[in-house]
Amino acid sequence: MLDVIWLIPAFPLVGFLLILLFGRKLGDPAAGYLASAAVLGSFVVAVGAYFDLLSMEAEERRHVETIFSWVPVDSLHVDLAFLADPLSITMTLFVTGIAFLIHLFAAGYMHGDPKFSKFFLYLNLFVLSMVLLVLGENLLVTFLGWEGVGTCSYLLISFWHTSDANASAGKKAFVTNRIGDWGFMLAMFMAFKAAGTISYIGLNDRASALSQSTATAIVVLLFVGAVGKSAQLPLYVWLPDAMAGPTPVSALIHAATMVTAGVFLMTRMNPMIAAAADWAPTLIAWVGAITALFAATIAVAQNDIKKVLAYSTVSQLGYMFLAVGSGAFVAAIFHMVTHAFFKALMFLGSGSVIHGMHHEQDMRKMGALRSVMPVTAATFIVGWLAIAGVPPFAGFWSKDEILLFTLGSQGPALYVLGLVTAVLTAFYMTRQVIMVFFGEARWGSHANEAEAAHLDDDHAPADDADTHDDAHGHDTHGAHGEFKPHESPPIMLFPLVVLAVLAIFGGMLQLPSFGFIPENWQHKLEHWLEPVVAAGEFHIKDEAKSIYDAKELLALVAIACALAGIAAAIAIYSKKVRKPIEPQILADGWRYDSSIAWFMGGPGRKAFDAVAWFDKNVVDGVVNGAAKAVALTAGQVRKGQTGNVRNYAAVLGVGVVLLLAWFVIGRGVL
Repeated sequence: MLDVIWLIPAFPLVGFLLILLFGRKLGDPAAGYLASAAVLGSFVVAVGAYFDLLSMEAEERRHVETIFSWVPVDSLHVDLAFLADPLSITMTLFVTGIAFLIHLFAAGYMHGDPKFSKFFLYLNLFVLSMVLLVLGENLLVTFLGWEGVGTCSYLLISFWHTSDANASAGKKAFVTNRIGDWGFMLAMFMAFKAAGTISYIGLNDRASALSQSTATAIVVLLFVGAVGKSAQLPLYVWLPDAMAGPTPVSALIHAATMVTAGVFLMTRMNPMIAAAADWAPTLIAWVGAITALFAATIAVAQNDIKKVLAYSTVSQLGYMFLAVGSGAFVAAIFHMVTHAFFKALMFLGSGSVIHGMHHEQDMRKMGALRSVMPVTAATFIVGWLAIAGVPPFAGFWSKDEILLFTLGSQGPALYVLGLVTAVLTAFYMTRQVIMVFFGEARWGSHANEAEAAHLDDDHAPADDADTHDDAHGHDTHGAHGEFKPHESPPIMLFPLVVLAVLAIFGGMLQLPSFGFIPENWQHKLEHWLEPVVAAGEFHIKDEAKSIYDAKELLALVAIACALAGIAAAIAIYSKKVRKPIEPQILADGWRYDSSIAWFMGGPGRKAFDAVAWFDKNVVDGVVNGAAKAVALTAGQVRKGQTGNVRNYAAVLGVGVVLLLAWFVIGRGVL
C-alpha cells in the first residue's frame, strides 16, 4: 500500500470531480453516499499503509512517493511527493476515519437541503486538502493543503450564505487565517534560504547545523501560522463564529481536521524546535496554556449548544500547544486523537439535538431530552465524561499525560493553569449536559412563552431551516410552536455509537506505566511515533525523574479536579444549591472580539485611510512626480531639436571650440 499512497488523496479527488460533473443528477442522497464512499476508500488505503509500516523495523518506517517534479527552478527543486511515516499515517487514519463518519451523519442531517450535492462537493474537497496537508513531503505541498482547507472552510462556514451573519463568519475565518499564512510563508522562505531545501527530511536532518537564531526564527514564524490555523490567542476569533456552518462542518473543522493542522506542523518540525532557543518552546507553552484557560472561562457562560463546544475546542487546542511547548509531542498527538473522538462525538451529538429540536440551539430552551433522545443522550454523556477527564475514558489519559510533562518540563505555574482549566472544562461540560438532557423540559408545550420570544437563531436562515425540516416531514413552526423533540434516524446515530466506543477505549493507544496496567499495553503510541519525535521529545524519565515517579499521585490530583468541577456544576445546575453566576463579560467572550471589531471600524479604519492617503499622495506622488519631471525636462530639451542643419552645425562648431579650449587651457597641451 505504501507504493500507492497517492490513492489516499486520489479517492476524495475523484469523488469531488464526479459530484462536480454529475452532482445534480445524483441528487439526495446518492451524492452523499458517493462522497462517503470516496473517503472510506482513503481510510482503507491508510489502514493498509499502517500495516505496511508496522511490518518494518522502527528506524525504516519512512517512505517517500514522488508523483512528479513540481518546481524545478535553479537550486529550488520541489516535488509533489508524499511522505508516509508514523506521524502522517496516524493523522491520515483518524482524519479519514472520522471524516467518513461525519459524511454519513451529514447524509442524514442535510437531507432535503436544496444544495445537498454542493455540500458534499465541498466536504470531499476539504478532505482532499487535509490529506495533502498531512501527507506532504515538504512545506510547499503542506502549504497547498493548508490553503485548501482554508478555502473550503470559507465555503462551508458560509454555506447558508443568504444570511449576512453566516457570510461574514466565512469571510472572518478566511481573513484571520491569512495572517497565520503570512508566518507560514516567511518560515518557508527562510528555511530554503538557510538550509537550501523545504523538504521535511532535509530540514529536520539539518536543523542542528543551523544557527540557533535561524532555527528560532523559523520556529516562531511557523508558530504564527499554527496560531492562525489552530485558533490560539490572539487569532482564535474566527473559530466560535464558524458555528454558522451546518453542524457536520463544525464537527469536521473543529474535531479531526483543520484546527489540528497547526499542532501537526509543530510536531513535524520538532527537531527544529529542539534546535531553537529555549524561550521559543516556552512561548508556545504559555500561549497554549493562556488560550486554554481563556477559552474555558468563556465557555462557562455560553448558552448556544455549539458555541460551548467551539470554545471548548479552542481550549483543548491550547492543551495541545501546551504539550508541544513542553516537549510532549507524543502527548500532543495522543490528545489530538482522543479529542477527535470525543469532540466529533459531541458536535455530531449537538447536531442530533438541533435536528430533533427543529433547529433550536439555545440550551435554555431544552432540558429533559434524555427521555425522548436516548441514544443521542447516552453517546453525548460518554463524550462529556471523556472531555471532563474521568477515567477510564480516553480524555483522562491524554490530558493527564500533558499535565505530567508540563510539570516536569515547564514547572508548577503552567501546571496549575492546566489544572484550573481542567476544573473549568469539567464544570462547563457538566453544565451543558444538565441543561440539555436533564432537569425540566423547556420545549414545546413546556416552554415559557415569554422566554420563547428571545430565541437566538442566527446560525441558519429561516428558509433553509424550514426546507430542511420539511424534507423530514416535520412541521415548520420549529421552536416557536407546539412540538415534541424526536430521536435522529439510524444513519445519524451510527456515527455517534462508533465515536462513543472510540471515546471510551481510545486511551488504550497510550496507557501509562501504572502498576496495574500490563506492560505490553503501555506506551504503544510512544513506541510508534518514536522515530519521528525522538529529536524533540522531552525525556521526562531522565530529566524530571521525581515528577515521573509521582505520576500516580498526580493522576489522582487530576481526577479530583475533574470530579470537583462536575460536582460544582451538579450542585448549581441540577440541585440548585445556589444561583448560577454567569457574568455577562464571559458571555461576551471578555469582549475581545467586539474590541477588535471596534478597533477595526474606528481607529483601525482611520489608520488604514491614512496609509492609503500616504500611499496615494506620497509614495505614488514621488513616482508620478519623477515621471512628470522627466517629461518636462524632455519637453524643454525637445525645443532644441529644430531640424535646421545650420543650427546643428553651429552647435557642433561651438562644441569643437570648447574641446580645443579645454585641451589647450585645461590640460596644457600647447
